[in-house]
Amino acid sequence: MGLLLTPLPLRGAATSPPALAAPGLCVGPVCGDEITRSAKHHWQLRLRLSDQQGHRERLVVDCRNGQISPQDGAVDRGYAAAVARRACRLA
Repeated sequence: MGLLLTPLPLRGAATSPPALAAPGLCVGPVCGDEITRSAKHHWQLRLRLSDQQGHRERLVVDCRNGQISPQDGAVDRGYAAAVARRACRLA
């Protein structure tokens, strides 16, 4: 004899606001998320940056020397480099 499981009804699911996810790794007004390590080069991280003004871009960082690519972009490079260094330390 098998055990039949029925799902319990969710109470208040329709009335409660959706949970907000954490923005990722932030330094000042710039946040990085979707952080992944390169499959080919283990010292390389790829991340997506966004700032409070709505600018978004993808960035590649070489964790051996802190070099970020591209060197120019819409997001402030000082904060972008700080987010990249912090991601390298945590990875």
